Amino acid sequence: MKFKRILLPFVLFLTLLTAGVAANKPPISDDFLVDTIRQKLAADQVVKGGAIEVVVKDGAVTLKGTVDEPRQKTKAEKIAKKVNGVKSVDNEIQIAHP
Repeated sequence: MKFKRILLPFVLFLTLLTAGVAANKPPISDDFLVDTIRQKLAADQVVKGGAIEVVVKDGAVTLKGTVDEPRQKTKAEKIAKKVNGVKSVDNEIQIAHP
């Protein structure tokens, strides 16, 4: 019983300490998000970089440009959404040959 009395405050302290450290992380810059998304789009076998412009404002991503296939448009959006720090994605990509 005494072990639980000692362990519980210790676990609570560690939880609060971890939450405090996580809250002090600096926000991810828009430039960093643009670079990261562009790299991931260029490396993807489906998207293949394409003629996609990436615009980021306060973590909100807008994808513009053209691709050849609908699956490239969908995949580009999925890639952007998975990047840490992205708050939302507006997919304005057009299909070149609908």
